[in-house]
Amino acid sequence: MPDGCTIIAHGPEVFDTGEIVTVSEALLPKEVIVAGVMARTAAEESGFPCRFNARPPSLVVRHLPPGADAWLLNRGKTPASGEEFGRIVASRSDRPLCHIECSSRTVYGWNGADPCRTREAARRLGFEAVFMTADRRAGHGNTREIRGCRPGEPVFTNGIVIGHATADTAVLAPENGGILAVSGIILKDHGIEKLLRKGPVDLSRAWCKSGPVRSQAAHVAERRSPVGHIAVIDHAACDIYAQVNPGTCGVISIGDDTTAVCGHICAHLGIPVFGVTDGDADTVVDHSCCEGSVIVEVTEGRDDEKGLEIAGTIPPAPCHWDCWVSSTLRSRPDIRIVRDAR
Repeated sequence: MPDGCTIIAHGPEVFDTGEIVTVSEALLPKEVIVAGVMARTAAEESGFPCRFNARPPSLVVRHLPPGADAWLLNRGKTPASGEEFGRIVASRSDRPLCHIECSSRTVYGWNGADPCRTREAARRLGFEAVFMTADRRAGHGNTREIRGCRPGEPVFTNGIVIGHATADTAVLAPENGGILAVSGIILKDHGIEKLLRKGPVDLSRAWCKSGPVRSQAAHVAERRSPVGHIAVIDHAACDIYAQVNPGTCGVISIGDDTTAVCGHICAHLGIPVFGVTDGDADTVVDHSCCEGSVIVEVTEGRDDEKGLEIAGTIPPAPCHWDCWVSSTLRSRPDIRIVRDAR
């Protein structure tokens, strides 16, 4: 019986749709662990009791105690992308894996998962049980396929938009320390530049996805105290929860897509953002933000350099967010306000 299993819930959709409640009532898990930044936001907004883990799902599985019964819960954008996600997680895990894929109403038993438990879970949920083997890495030789794309939507690698899909499968390959578009994608030079800023990327192990990071609007919380420390998020919105704490009064976010994601998450936390952008945003999430937020666009140069210059003016001691924002706006002729929520 699946009772007493550990569910690793991935993505915000299983919380936004309420499927986490349906699955938990059917399987009676011992614990629910949330993997993913936007999934954490959706989980916190839902009020569902769970534990948060910043690692990717495959590493969450690897770090479970020996003998723990791991169940992956996901709602892919399409059934094909949901199956591929399960295949990737299973191929990187060190134990059999049961995968509940809500997009196709399927319970996958990967790599020798117990057939009785898999079929029983499918019966309780009214899903189909399917058994598969994931005996390969995410990449095929020197290429990486990102399946389940929709033409025109953004494609992410390690949380950064690197291009736009032109087919249902985007294929990438490494090239001279960079990334080559093989097929199904038009690369975004600035995105590749940002991705490679931290060093070479192993495409076979990178986190890749396509489409918006969340389809539901954020729940905007009451603003917290305007006095405290200011955090900086530079083109890495996935770091947001590691950077903010109860003493954070505001966040400087550098980059268009980073600002959109930080604004969404910080709205839920009651934290205003000062977003530094240069106008190359993709539609990755709704542009929610908390009271006290200001989004600016640079009028010369790039958001990368200007954002770090602005971040360099943050005082080391606690400060008043509104005073810092007003002072910054007065002293920077190279930016213009594009959104003001003060």
